[in-house]
Amino acid sequence: MRRIFHKLLSPEEALKIIEERVESMKKPEPEVVKLSDALGRILAEDIYARVDSPPFDRAIVDGYAVKAEDVYRADEANPVELRLIGGVEVGEIPRLELRSGECVEIATGAPMPRGADAIVMVEYTKRIGDKVLIYRGVHPGENVAQTGSDITAGDIVLRMGRRLRSRDIAILAAVGYDRVKVYRRLRAAFFSTGNELISPPNPLKPGKIYDVNGYVIPAMSRDLGLDVDFLGILPDRYDAMLEAIRDALDKYDLVITSGSTSAGAGDVIYRVFEELGEIIVHGLRVKPGKPTVIGLSRNGKLLIGLPGFPLSCAMIFIHLIKPLLNKLTGAREEPRYWKVKAKLPIRIETGGGKTWYIPVQIVDSPNGFMAYPILRGSGSASTLAESDGFITIPEDEVFVDEGEEVEVNLFEELKIPSISIIGSHCPAIDLILNLGEIYDAKVINVGSLSGWRALKLGTADISGTHLLDEKTMRYNLHMPEELGLEDEVEIYGGYIREIGFMVARGNPKSIKGFEDLLREDVVFINRVKGSGIRTLIDIELKRMGITDPEKRIRGYVYEAKTHTAVASAVRDGRADVGIGIGYVAKLYGLDFIPIREERFDFAVRRDRLYKPAVRKFLETLRSKRFAQELSKLPHYRIHEQTGKRIYP
Repeated sequence: MRRIFHKLLSPEEALKIIEERVESMKKPEPEVVKLSDALGRILAEDIYARVDSPPFDRAIVDGYAVKAEDVYRADEANPVELRLIGGVEVGEIPRLELRSGECVEIATGAPMPRGADAIVMVEYTKRIGDKVLIYRGVHPGENVAQTGSDITAGDIVLRMGRRLRSRDIAILAAVGYDRVKVYRRLRAAFFSTGNELISPPNPLKPGKIYDVNGYVIPAMSRDLGLDVDFLGILPDRYDAMLEAIRDALDKYDLVITSGSTSAGAGDVIYRVFEELGEIIVHGLRVKPGKPTVIGLSRNGKLLIGLPGFPLSCAMIFIHLIKPLLNKLTGAREEPRYWKVKAKLPIRIETGGGKTWYIPVQIVDSPNGFMAYPILRGSGSASTLAESDGFITIPEDEVFVDEGEEVEVNLFEELKIPSISIIGSHCPAIDLILNLGEIYDAKVINVGSLSGWRALKLGTADISGTHLLDEKTMRYNLHMPEELGLEDEVEIYGGYIREIGFMVARGNPKSIKGFEDLLREDVVFINRVKGSGIRTLIDIELKRMGITDPEKRIRGYVYEAKTHTAVASAVRDGRADVGIGIGYVAKLYGLDFIPIREERFDFAVRRDRLYKPAVRKFLETLRSKRFAQELSKLPHYRIHEQTGKRIYP
């Protein structure tokens, strides 16, 4: 008996119908596996960094730890002489405190001694007894990997639903995990059907063809993390198919077949599916791939009938079955394999003489893909996890200019994010993304000012910002006019973060205010230029009449990139005081002396307000649930304008 296709569906319609029917199907149960066995598995929980990486400020070269201001003008013709007061090896705690005119010999990976803010490579030095000649100047922070510059403690480094790749294993190890919770692999049975099929390498007989799908589809399924057993070729007989598939449903989570799906007299798979349950889809408005059958067994297990022709079978698997199975495994990302052209948003200088491989993050923009380079040290584990691929700069090129097109070689996958958030780092952004179920966001932490530049360039949809206007002492509202973005952005009220001085328990130096930073017995650790907190620091010092803070404040020129780098320096005694958010002070067990509450807002490009993920982000920001969850973070709170448009 023939079956007529009464209603053909588009793949999108079919996928929606199937997903609605299987929505109640439970994800596989979680299980804990060793890190060595986690490759390709699906994370069943968010992974939070247990420690900073690196956990302390450390040398990234062999050389001499110095005060950068001592050697600013050093060159080959005019070397600077410093007194050597000792050395620091890997794994030991430095007991020395560096003062002006002194240096400390230091090995790669060793902790920075108190008072030092840079390292001169040994190649640019000459030691004579207890004296060291320095032949090249350095800037503060040069050749130093700062605490948390790679990974910040307490941040989400990998999200639930991620398929673990080799570079993800690196980041898990870097933050102290040896076991991880993943979803159990789905077990699938696969059958090829058709009287014309034989398995290779048996000799072909007249009217016979080799079975292809029995090898291709299980391989594609295993790429998704399924355990798949190929159970052989079934003849075009109803009773044989019914018995084999019924038995498989008792042992497996789902059954996939190929062939016998059309409307011919010998095509009976739809009858088998009807006997075992019900048909959800039979026939698609596609070519190739029209004869596709999807059903559900009586015990709620998925029955997938793919077309028999190999091309049709593969196309339907890729376009329809793959996203469906991907979701059932617990994965929240769909892999795509590309090599793409992209433009650089910044100039990269290499100096020539060698080939450079630079990891990049791909961001979409109105002018095509933009490749944000990740310019971190070679010891960074998070670079591998965050990057989409890399660009190659040949040895005969000295630089690649801003706006220049490059070819990006992707590691494996490229998922164009539903939203790009580029700007200041804040733990509460992850809270919004989680509550809004925005799992494929691209978040790039470059600071408030660079975030505004990304908005102007068009690479950011949203930028987190907390820049204080010196004239009005208001946050963020002055930036559109300063950058000529009055007609291109809107600003939405975010939340309040309390910032203040972070000091050791008991406040041993009795720090009370900015005036204490001028004391000779106090070592300060600063923030990078362009950050919201650095802007506040410089405004307060200017109001005090301090025009040369680099000379009057010990440690002013040493700039930390993260809140946790500041906290770590204070905790470890390398600095007496720094400024950051109260949340991090509590995380590190430090005393916190409030300075003021700052507004952390979100600037949004107007031409991105149509994007569903952007709307979802703003909707979550103004939700009661976000307000409730934010209140659980120390020193955070919403305000009367949270989630509301405050500009224009």
